[in-house]
Amino acid sequence: MERMEMPVSAATQGPRLPPEEADSFEAFFRAEHARLLRALFVVTGSAEEAEELMQEAFLSVWERWDRVRSLDSPTGYLYRTGMNAFRSRLRRAARVARRIVRPAPTPDAFEAADDRDAVVRALAGLTERQRAALVLVEMLGFGSDEAGEILGVKAVTVRVLASQGRAAMREVLGDD
Repeated sequence: MERMEMPVSAATQGPRLPPEEADSFEAFFRAEHARLLRALFVVTGSAEEAEELMQEAFLSVWERWDRVRSLDSPTGYLYRTGMNAFRSRLRRAARVARRIVRPAPTPDAFEAADDRDAVVRALAGLTERQRAALVLVEMLGFGSDEAGEILGVKAVTVRVLASQGRAAMREVLGDD
């Protein structure tokens, strides 16, 4: 099977160099570096990153210059090298991000059910007044004065009932 060549447009070919400079990497660099830098800036949105990618691309082309200069479009090869370096950086950044940003561990539903059951059992072991004081102060966030008004007792009584309730629950549930 014959290999098909992609047509080379004047835009990807770049300016034609004089025959005496056609094989010179320095002349190629002078002719292409500003255009490649602008193109990479448009792609990356960062002047610093575009500069680094341009240098990477030219270094790669320079290392292979003996083969690249004989291509139909050394400029096309240069641009492809720059764009491949950009895509490679994107993939590397995505891999790092996936390693750093891990999904939160899924809570164990059975453990949560066991915890709820233990709390319900511990609350059932309290007196009605202790349970009411704990619910008002701990769960609903009322102050002891407000909870006292709701229960029809003094604020100090609410604090004592809540303290007794916490102590009884600690005994049943442990220090947690």
